[in-house]
Order: sequence, then C-alpha cells, then structure tokens
Amino acid sequence: MQQYSNTPAVNGQRMWQSLMDLAQIGATEKGGNCRLALTELDGKGRDLLVSWMEQAGLKISVDQIGNIFGRREGRNSTLPPIVTGSHIDTQPTGGKFDGCYGVLAGLEVMRILNDNDVVTEAPLELAIWTNEEGSRFVPVMMGSGVFAGKFPLETALNARDQQGKSVRDELRAIGYAGQAPVGERPIGAYFEAHIEQGPILEKEQTVIGVVTGSLGVRWYDVTVKGMEMHAGPTPMAVRQDALFVATHLMQQVIHLANANQPHGRGTVGVVQVHPGSRNVIPGEVSFTVDLRHQDVAVLSDMDARWREACVTVQKEFGLTVTLKDVQYFPPTPFETRLVNQVRASAAVAGFTHMDIVTGAGHDAVYIAAVAPTAMIFVPCKDGVSHNEIEDAQPEHLAAGCQVLLGAMLASAGVTA
Repeated sequence: MQQYSNTPAVNGQRMWQSLMDLAQIGATEKGGNCRLALTELDGKGRDLLVSWMEQAGLKISVDQIGNIFGRREGRNSTLPPIVTGSHIDTQPTGGKFDGCYGVLAGLEVMRILNDNDVVTEAPLELAIWTNEEGSRFVPVMMGSGVFAGKFPLETALNARDQQGKSVRDELRAIGYAGQAPVGERPIGAYFEAHIEQGPILEKEQTVIGVVTGSLGVRWYDVTVKGMEMHAGPTPMAVRQDALFVATHLMQQVIHLANANQPHGRGTVGVVQVHPGSRNVIPGEVSFTVDLRHQDVAVLSDMDARWREACVTVQKEFGLTVTLKDVQYFPPTPFETRLVNQVRASAAVAGFTHMDIVTGAGHDAVYIAAVAPTAMIFVPCKDGVSHNEIEDAQPEHLAAGCQVLLGAMLASAGVTA
C-alpha cells in the first residue's frame, strides 16, 4: 500500500511523559528500572498500560501466557490486523526505554490516530509480550516464543524462578492468566520500535535504523576437567590446569568473531572456576559461549570451527572438554516489503536513516516466523542498555514513533 505524506505528527511530549510515568513503577536509585516479569511491579505496570489502552478505546484481550493485546478496529474488520508492540519487563538493573519505548510508541500511534479521527482499512493492535528479558524465568522472549510456536505453552507455564515460583502461579497472582488461546490471532504485519542497544546510530549521527534482520545466535556451555592440586609443590610440567586450557578456548571464541567481521560476535559471559582457591590449581572450569552472525552459512562455519577447536585443545593438552549446545536462533531476515515501508516512512518524514541489523534478541525475531515483520531503531546514549543509566533523546524517540506511524498506515491503509 502507498506511503502517506500527510501522516499526522505524533505527540512526542505525550509519549515521553507516559514513558516517565511508567518508569516510576520499579524505579531505581540510579534512574533505571527493576520490574521483573510477573512480579507485583510488573502487574502494576500492566495495569497502568491497560488503563491507558482502554482510555484510547482499545479492546483488551489477554492470552494464556499473559500476552496483552489492545485492538483498534478498522473499516474492514475481516482483514488481519497490523500489529506493533514490545515488552515492559526489565532486567534487574534495567533502563527506562528497553522494550517500554516500543509499547509506548505503539500506544501513541493509537492516540494520535484518535486525535485526528483517522480510520484505517485494517484493524490495528498493540501487543505487550510476556517475559521478553528472561531475567526471572527462562526461556527468554517467552510470550512471543509460545505465540510463534517455538516452545509449548505448558513448558512456559511450568517454568520456575530461583525461589521455585512458577509462571502459571505468578500470572494468576498478578491477574494476567488470560483465557484466550495463544498464537491463534492473525497478524497482517508486525512492526517493533526499539532503542538500538548499541553505538552504531549514535556514531553515524543517524536518527533511524532500518532493521533488515537479526543476527543468528548459538549458545554453548563448556566444561574443562583437569585435576586440582597444591599450587606450591606441583611442578608446571605435570599440572592438569583446567583454567589454563580453558583460556585457550576462550581466546578462540574471540578469534572466531574477529575473523568474521563486521557481523561476527563472540562472547564468554560466565566463568566458574572450581575449587576457587588462591593456592589450588583449578580442577574444573565451566564457561558460557555466545557466537553470532547474520549469515547462516558463516554462523554454521563458526560453529564447525568452534567444535574443531574444542577437539584440538582436548587432544593437545589431554584434559577432558565437554561441549553442550544450549540454544540456537537462526539468522532472521525481516520482510522486504515492510523494511521498505520503514525506509520510505523515514524518508517522507525527513529523518536521516541507514540499514542496520540487530545483534540482540527481540520479540520481533520470533514473530517473524509467523508474520511479516520489521523493526525500527533509534539511538541510545553511548549504546548503553541493560543498565540503569540507559538513556535516549526525546526527539529521537518521537522520530521513531513517527516512522512507526507512517509504516503502519502504509500497511493498514486509510479510508478516504
């Protein structure tokens, strides 16, 4: 459908104020947010959003995993809705914008269309997905993952936090154990606005990131077993130092990423050393590995080379190396038609823009498996996210919302 040059201007100040009001729920001393999924604070945040959605005239529905949908009817209710959304749960030391911006940008789209009496051909919907962050319950991106059929509803409902509390019980506790079946809602197109969570847009002095797709991700758990012995009497030549061997593998992770630039990523995020004593040679080291790339063939090659490195190190040093596959997200290209609508919307609005890939997981990555999908990025200060000091400029957030509005109207159509 065509791009509309007479798209109404969003109310950036109203959206900003709503973001700041939501940020009061679970506010932290450093200016961020701690609003973990399905806690009492998450329930209060949901209640506030639902009240705003109802004030905007949206019809509310909640499914069995707690995903919230607010529907604005179009002229032709038989058409699949054009959907936007994100999440409002945070990391333990999270910021005010990660996820929340996408939800509030979607709400502002609904509000501004109401203000201007705009009737769309297709219905519009705003989605709030459950437990995107995965900081309290795993798997991550839970609500959108169940919606897209990536894992069963019962698996998600039975997941437990460190205190043994289940998703099922916590949904009931906060009043969001919905009755609607999960994943049976049609989606004509899905758009998600988000802060970049990286430094590229700010470095390039560009306002809008036109997200063409996501990096693929492979996660592994690695354990190297040697033997703990006294650090003083044991000569170097006879040691079975698990940490020494593990560091060789950790360096291979970085070498693999550097060899596959610009989109290669390699991270060792967690390291556990046993027994963890100053004067004992480490007998066992466990660590996590995260490999990423946007090209499925390159990521497959990185995977093969990583496995080869584990075998080589085991043979060279004679210690046992155990490699466990944890999770795989394939590279996900977004729908070309929707990406073009985002690009055109940015151009019509007069914002600088560039193509970009997302290195982080988002609900959009799962939804792309079941519906045409695109994302819109705006800069965040110094590329910092998952941190209480996360920040973004109000004018950039408004620009992203304006682009979101234009892209959604291009998909939904406007009645004469």
